[in-house]
Amino acid sequence: MGLSVAMGSLIATVALVLATGCSSTQGSENSLDYEPKSRSTETVKSEVSKMSSGILDAMSIKSKVTEPGPNVAPCDSENSDSGKLYTVRHPWSAYGVGADVMEKGMANLRQNLPNHGWKIVKVGDDGSKNKNMQILAVHEKTRTQADITWLKGLDGNEPLIDVNVYSRCFRSTND
Repeated sequence: MGLSVAMGSLIATVALVLATGCSSTQGSENSLDYEPKSRSTETVKSEVSKMSSGILDAMSIKSKVTEPGPNVAPCDSENSDSGKLYTVRHPWSAYGVGADVMEKGMANLRQNLPNHGWKIVKVGDDGSKNKNMQILAVHEKTRTQADITWLKGLDGNEPLIDVNVYSRCFRSTND
């Protein structure tokens, strides 16, 4: 299996766990350990977008940033009503700057995220061959989650800081 496939698989697994808040309660690895709230999709998209912008501000570096905004997707869970549950994801990347700037951005995040209501639950390498630096964080008020990884470009790709912000699963009031 190639490194990019393995990395994609790892990121997808971490993303699924972060997005759904899965636990092993009730004997299922994909059962939610909380009761999803009924919320407006637009409200959740706005919330995730603001959280994502706050992460960019906390990074405090000048870089290029990819532009796609938050998107709504079905929440992958084994709950009986999982077809009616959604999550909002906002993936983006900071790129176009040197390693020293990206290292400073990651250091700024470790220092600044707690000041913005985020609890950092992991700082360390992402388990890849490249030992990319990863920060996993949960916003203490909204339970929104962030997976932030500095992909150093050791595999020949452009170095970047990959940011994925996820809401908890929710029941859309728009249905």
